[in-house]
Amino acid sequence: MLFAGSVVSAALVSGALMAAPAAAADLGRTAPALPAALPAPVFSWTGFYIGGNAGYGWGSGQDDPGVAGIDPKGWFGGGQVGYNYQFGNNIVAGVEADIQGGDISAGTSGPLGTLGLSSTLDLFGTVRGRLGYAFGPVLPYVTGGFAWGNNSIDYLGASQSQTHTGWTAGAGIEYALTDHWTAKTEYLYTDLGSKSYDTIGVSAGVTSQTARIGINYKF
Repeated sequence: MLFAGSVVSAALVSGALMAAPAAAADLGRTAPALPAALPAPVFSWTGFYIGGNAGYGWGSGQDDPGVAGIDPKGWFGGGQVGYNYQFGNNIVAGVEADIQGGDISAGTSGPLGTLGLSSTLDLFGTVRGRLGYAFGPVLPYVTGGFAWGNNSIDYLGASQSQTHTGWTAGAGIEYALTDHWTAKTEYLYTDLGSKSYDTIGVSAGVTSQTARIGINYKF
């Protein structure tokens, strides 16, 4: 029995001595490095886009004293298409064209309560440059360019439409919701100049201000 116990003790001591170098080697071994997290991709504003918008407009008649007393207002909606290019210094330059339909109108009462004189801007659009600075997914910008609009003047039952051309300028801010979808809000002041109307026998002009919200899909 004493001999058997000695054999077992010797076996345990031998096993411990053999395991010690292996344990020491494990302690000295450097743990594998975990893979570094990839940086989040930076949003780029470069690319073509298409979208829709809706807003409210208010204007003022010009030139003719009768029309000058009318201040049209109303809702509109439409679409836009454009292209942006983002430079390495985060300056973003682009161009945008839009077309809108709505009912920006007002009128005065004629004899016996009938409609005497009214002005309606029902179709208009712009072709504008845009210049902004990108703070990642946020893009504040200024914009300006060419504007046009179809305006109608009704007087005592006689109606005439004219296509006015002029200029527009304003500012806005756009935010990237995802890699492809963006949302924006924008203000524009527009001067469509004057045209001669046979219905009133004189020239009449149109200016307007618009505030709109929109959404774009960037390709």
